[in-house]
Amino acid sequence: MDFDFPPDDDPRRLNVRAWLKAHPEPTAQQLVDAGYVVPNWPAPYGIEADPMLQLIIDDELQRAGVSRPSNSIGIGWAGPTILLAGTEEQKRRYLPPLLTAEEIWCQLFSEPDAGSDLANLATRAVRDGDEYVINGSKIWTSGAHLSKFGILIARTDPNLPKHRGISYFICPMDLPGISMSPIIDMTTAHSFNQVFFDDVRIPADLRVGEEGDGWRLAKVTLSNERVSLSSAGSLWGAGPSEAMLLDLLRENGGVSDPLLRQELARLHCEAEVLRLNRLRTLSARLAGRTPGPEASIQKAMADEHGQHVMEMAKRLAGTSGMLEGSGPAGDLPADGRAGVTEVNFERRQFPDVEPVWYYGFLFSPALTLGGGTFAVQRNIIGEMVLGLPREPNIQKGMTWAETTRA
Repeated sequence: MDFDFPPDDDPRRLNVRAWLKAHPEPTAQQLVDAGYVVPNWPAPYGIEADPMLQLIIDDELQRAGVSRPSNSIGIGWAGPTILLAGTEEQKRRYLPPLLTAEEIWCQLFSEPDAGSDLANLATRAVRDGDEYVINGSKIWTSGAHLSKFGILIARTDPNLPKHRGISYFICPMDLPGISMSPIIDMTTAHSFNQVFFDDVRIPADLRVGEEGDGWRLAKVTLSNERVSLSSAGSLWGAGPSEAMLLDLLRENGGVSDPLLRQELARLHCEAEVLRLNRLRTLSARLAGRTPGPEASIQKAMADEHGQHVMEMAKRLAGTSGMLEGSGPAGDLPADGRAGVTEVNFERRQFPDVEPVWYYGFLFSPALTLGGGTFAVQRNIIGEMVLGLPREPNIQKGMTWAETTRA
């Protein structure tokens, strides 16, 4: 396949550049109106761009130093699900302010006792006339304390198998009965929360799709989540990248140690493999094929690469790398540089912690846990891609041979 982008004089590039020349500092609403926030969506939200045009638009926006509105969960996860299964009224009400980031969204999926088995959720939604009464708890909810709405899955029929009887809701975060407890991680940032539902009443017209269809819609959300979490930035698609690390090193005179140079070359090779793998997925879509194994392994590779980048940044900082605010060159570049499209959101979400290399190093252990743990990703790859047997269900008193036969 051809890994090269269209040339600089490609008419599609020239069209985007002409628009940017006419709008050198576009507002969020202007970007939405042009279809450049979600170009792959249909009108009136996008321009039904094919994957190559999407990449061209991304590239031209980055070159011009223009960032899209920062609302990653809303635009990347909630929006596509509402677009797919929401009513026309839901689309008209929630999609426009979601795309401009006027209304920030969070995700209410994970639960304290469900672990990595999301379908084992216990939060209940009981129909009571024109409302559902919600009771339960969600955890690891990023930005819940700053969000106006959340996407919520809850069990509406406990008598069905665990992957059935789940429904999907739009949840206003200011409803009576919702409370939350902050989770302060070791970066000292308040990014996560545990959210509690005590007889919370959600109007039935905020259910997305049919009752009991929530697991299918949750998988739509999760597929969009894992794609966005494995994009160019080393911190789940945001934050500093390997390329930015190398740029900083060049600006500061480079590295002479041969072993360190070899490790930096390895990092560059990892980044290039990830980039080419994304283009393989793009190539499959352009040819009308369903992406193959390259899509399944992308997140597993990207998570570990992010950890490698952050570990290298702290090594290069030397003994001062243990000091808060330190790193190869301090703060991240200004908005608009590749991989920093979420800086504004990060600063809103973490007002007391600048998104510096130091913060990235402390946060990086979470990369292989959030959005599907590294172990879950490898199980998916083993079973769904390589065709290996399902992981055995070890039961008390059974030998390994008995378990494998079972």
